[in-house]
Amino acid sequence: MFKRLKINPLNWLGYLFAPIQKNSAFFVFMFALGWICTQLEITLHLKGAHPYELSAPELFIDIYAVCVVLALIPRKVRYWIRALLYVVLYSVALVDMFCYVKFESTLTPTMLMLFGETNQKESQEFLSTYLGWDVITSNVGWILLLMLVHILWTILRSVFCKMRKRMILPKVNPMVPMVCKALFGMVVAWGLYSSWSECKNNKDAIYQLMTKQTLGEVEHQLTLQPKAELYLPIYRLVFSAYANKLASKQLDKLILSKDKIQIDSCSYRVPNIVLVIGESYNKHHSQLYGYKMPTTPRQVAMAQEGSLVPFSDVVAPWNLTSYVFKDILSFYAVGDKGEWCDYPLFPEVFRKAGYHVTFITNQFQSKAGEAVYDFSGGFFLNNPELSKRLFDTRNNKLHRFDDGVLKEYDNLKKNNKEHNLIILHLMGSHFSYAYRYPQKTDKHFLPEMYNRPELKANQLKMLADYDNSLLYNDSIVHAITQRFVDQDAVVIYMPDHAEEMLDGKPYAYGRMHGATIDYRLARNEMEIPFWIWGSPKYRELHPYGWEAIQAAKDRPMMTDILPHLLLYFGGISTPLYRPEYDVVNPKYNLKRPRILKGETDYNKLKK
Repeated sequence: MFKRLKINPLNWLGYLFAPIQKNSAFFVFMFALGWICTQLEITLHLKGAHPYELSAPELFIDIYAVCVVLALIPRKVRYWIRALLYVVLYSVALVDMFCYVKFESTLTPTMLMLFGETNQKESQEFLSTYLGWDVITSNVGWILLLMLVHILWTILRSVFCKMRKRMILPKVNPMVPMVCKALFGMVVAWGLYSSWSECKNNKDAIYQLMTKQTLGEVEHQLTLQPKAELYLPIYRLVFSAYANKLASKQLDKLILSKDKIQIDSCSYRVPNIVLVIGESYNKHHSQLYGYKMPTTPRQVAMAQEGSLVPFSDVVAPWNLTSYVFKDILSFYAVGDKGEWCDYPLFPEVFRKAGYHVTFITNQFQSKAGEAVYDFSGGFFLNNPELSKRLFDTRNNKLHRFDDGVLKEYDNLKKNNKEHNLIILHLMGSHFSYAYRYPQKTDKHFLPEMYNRPELKANQLKMLADYDNSLLYNDSIVHAITQRFVDQDAVVIYMPDHAEEMLDGKPYAYGRMHGATIDYRLARNEMEIPFWIWGSPKYRELHPYGWEAIQAAKDRPMMTDILPHLLLYFGGISTPLYRPEYDVVNPKYNLKRPRILKGETDYNKLKK
């Protein structure tokens, strides 16, 4: 039958091997390059981290696909395209490995952004500082060695080809190479089938990641399973460029939003407004809200003396720091038209009204190795142009513990003016909890103190560490209030979101990003502590304001409308202010839907 149709099955099988045959050196050396990177570049900060387990089959799929494309290109053109690919892939791998060796991080969006902001002089200083013999003898040397072998192979192959033309070789039966190609084709077919069955989920995850329209969607995609494994340097470079492109679009909108700011007047109702933003704070582990362990003794004492008013019904709109940060800084409220970046950010409004704005963060400082989550949350805050518009004063380094934020403020408070808005962003109880408090001096809760027989030993330790981090946070926020005890000031405390902490089945910690939002999840991940502290002078000079705060403490609230409360404290008259979004205003909308993660109304969840 095959003879009648003039189809030779051996030829067809051989065609599967043809792309590798025509690009054999490319296939071998690029596979070796990818293998070196996947095996040597491992996430250092994760205990028990290991190389990507599907690196070999996925490398086979990826390089074979490139070889197919190359095989379809005329030979003379193919030669130059291959040469270009060698230059690009080796260069990107070298840069990626260099970053890994020097900064303990592969290529990231932040690293690419910092590179784009570097001038020629800074680049020269960087190269003179970091390029040395120690780099060649590090893991970078393996890529350099592979390049050397590749060059030697190319030279030897060229010599061999010239010699071969002069040699008289014995004739070979045409069926022999045909059968060999067919056998290799069968191996390729089996390799493609088995590799694709293993790697198709990651390919789909990468496609989903690279087709998102906003940086927030990219970040959210990375919280879902299966998570995209950008296992090759070239993938990480492409993703970093894509993330920066999305960030640039939002930056352009934010820069244009300045035209929407109109200040009619400002009474500077409260001269010193302090906003403290915590991290990953489960309200139900706060003694202030009825938790059995004494995790907030100082806050409880302030509430008992009457200087602190805890709000009982406050939720965060998201369980992701970057999403929350954008919502609370922007005058965009969930349900409004457009995106968060279409609206002005409240620090710029306060600056235009005459307030001196200070921003001290223990998270959002550009670091070469930061994850996309930190990049997504901080790219607009770290943009030089926007940063100058938003803040008069800000810190430029991070600290292991949040007492570093206190030290930063003590160093920078000399810049304060008559009217001040001070934003303090803590590391709080960010995972890993054991690293959020000084264990030598602040380890008060121990695993054996918890009567939780359903939990394992490691879970009990995690629970104790979490509560210790809250106790340490209690000392920090108390110290912040004491720095304003002699001034006319209010301190507002709120974390970005909450955190699962082994409270009922499933006994989880962290955040369950892909889970359906029911009340159990909302209770653990979106219900947050929120309180307002008033200094003695504030309570004396603003009795009606203090009464309004006390009257509002049980009103339902979502933190995306925080800017309107701040405008009230500042006495800023602007068209941006909406009284129905100001929780202490009599016109506040008590029936406003509180939409969590853009999909579920918290008010309608069955408790």
